[in-house]
Amino acid sequence: MGAGPSFRQRPHDCLAGRVVSANAMCYTAAEPGIPELRFRIGGTGKCQEAAMPIQPRLEEITARIQARSATTRGIYLDRMRRATEEGPARAHLSCGNQAHAYAAMTEDKPVLAAGRAANIGIVTAYNDMLSAHQPYEDYPKIIREVARELGVTAQVAGGVPAMCDGVTQGRAGMELSLFSRDVIALAAGVSLSHNCYDSALFLGICDKIVPGLIMAAATFSHIPAVFVPAGPMTSGLPNDQKSKVRQQFAAGEVGRDKLMEAEMASYHGIGTCTFYGTANTNQMLMEFMGLHLPGASFINPGTPLRDALTKEAVRRAAAITALGNDYRPVGEILDERAFVNGIVGLMATGGSTNLVLHLPAMAKAAGILLELEDFAALSDIVPLMARVYPNGLADVNHFHAAGGLAFLIGELLEGGLLHPDVKTIAGDGLYRYAQEPKLKDGALVWEEGTGESLNDKIVRPLSDPFQPIGGLKELTGNLGRGVIKVSAVASDRHVIEAPARVFHDQNAVKAAFQRGEFTTDTIVVVRFQGPRANGMPELHSLTPTLSVLQDRGLRVALVTDGRMSGASGKVPAAIHVSPEAACGGAIARIRDGDIIRLDADAGRLEVLGVDLLMRDLATADLSQNEHGTGRELFACFRAHVGAAPEGAALVV
Repeated sequence: MGAGPSFRQRPHDCLAGRVVSANAMCYTAAEPGIPELRFRIGGTGKCQEAAMPIQPRLEEITARIQARSATTRGIYLDRMRRATEEGPARAHLSCGNQAHAYAAMTEDKPVLAAGRAANIGIVTAYNDMLSAHQPYEDYPKIIREVARELGVTAQVAGGVPAMCDGVTQGRAGMELSLFSRDVIALAAGVSLSHNCYDSALFLGICDKIVPGLIMAAATFSHIPAVFVPAGPMTSGLPNDQKSKVRQQFAAGEVGRDKLMEAEMASYHGIGTCTFYGTANTNQMLMEFMGLHLPGASFINPGTPLRDALTKEAVRRAAAITALGNDYRPVGEILDERAFVNGIVGLMATGGSTNLVLHLPAMAKAAGILLELEDFAALSDIVPLMARVYPNGLADVNHFHAAGGLAFLIGELLEGGLLHPDVKTIAGDGLYRYAQEPKLKDGALVWEEGTGESLNDKIVRPLSDPFQPIGGLKELTGNLGRGVIKVSAVASDRHVIEAPARVFHDQNAVKAAFQRGEFTTDTIVVVRFQGPRANGMPELHSLTPTLSVLQDRGLRVALVTDGRMSGASGKVPAAIHVSPEAACGGAIARIRDGDIIRLDADAGRLEVLGVDLLMRDLATADLSQNEHGTGRELFACFRAHVGAAPEGAALVV
């Protein structure tokens, strides 16, 4: 990168000419009496300028997205400006409207009625079904107490559903999973439609919840939005040991009692599951995109630091409203550069393939048009710098201890692979997210993150990555378009060429396995699993079965128009194949015995030696997908949902 001080050294230069201490205020306060974030090093001005110039290819990809989105983004920003110009929403409510809004607020009524202080809306995804969301039970009370200390108010605007894919995996309920993202967006939209809020706190973590909340937040573009995590559960039974027991159970080597024992030892308490699946990928994304407080993602629930960060999120939500002078509407934070930074983080960490579905839908809500080619282009320039299960043996607690997101963001900024000059809830400049929160004498401060990996088996510097390209790869060919997660797949299995076995149901695959029908190299095709067919369920319950076959020495792979879990890995899986079978895609023309070549290195997915267009399309009886477990309610979703490459969305 040339001579001179590095990115990590340069923040110290910013101390010249101004006083910075544990109690120094690095941001302009948005409202009198509201404290600012406290940084021991870093700050504004020169620190931002000190970041290395970004790589030309990153600029090119971003410029392409900006050009493609110029019209839709322009319309979006114009609507945001008009909403902002109307002023604080409560000013336009009648006295009767306001009386209804404040009736249940007891001691906060006088402040609300005066209409001069900020009112924070809380959108919560609390329930007891998700271990990750259970800590949110007490957050509204904590938030209201902190708000009162600041002289502002906070109300629960509404709740959104939050389903656990771990509970519905392999069950009929999984067919509602992807659709729940759009339901969450709708529910959050209804929550904020009372138009009483100057900023919003979003309490959500897991797979579809954060994407759905982002879609809603982006729709209310003029309202500042702070996303508040609750943190991962402490480490239990290592994920690789749990996976081994699952494979043993699938092979009939252990009984259900041993399987239950392993599962309960792995998923043992409150907090996010510790593997690097979709939930924890969401948390990474919120930091890379500047919607969490820096370093907030992977602090365990119930710890003093976690509690301090939750309270600081309230202070920040109060500080960045239009009532003060540090107004940060979420529509300005969610720009093209923020989404590019998020995709860079996805590639560098080997994150969940589900974000390839969610990010286009999230971006579209902000007037930004993402394409699969953007993911592919960024994967080509961003190396894989982390190995967290299923991409390695470590869990997210180990990842955080090894340097975590602060280390990776610092490395990527220094290497010119992130846009440094972005708006965030914490202030201007992504360099703030290369710092870590600490409690010093009871005060929450941010200090410079580690400048080196503390465990190079988990995180590595940009100069010595685990692999030269990112964790995801686009696939194209005569079967259409798809995606494969290569970060967890051994390099000698990046290319699989084998005869096809075609199924229309994941349970049929398991039954064939139990009958001993898989004895040679096989590419398992599971079709009619796309959004229009049955809601695009995850097929993660096939992972133990396919892993057993692979461990027996067979070369196996999966090809499907469905999804896999963010926890999936090890077995090559070409997923999100589009067009899907239910829409006449080429995957509906595959027959048993066809030779399929899945080449992750070349990015190719094709049937060899066959003119697929000369064949009739297979059909499937999908009537059993139309009822039971609430599926009746989602007929309109199945009929109108968009294609996977566009985010499989209905509401954007």
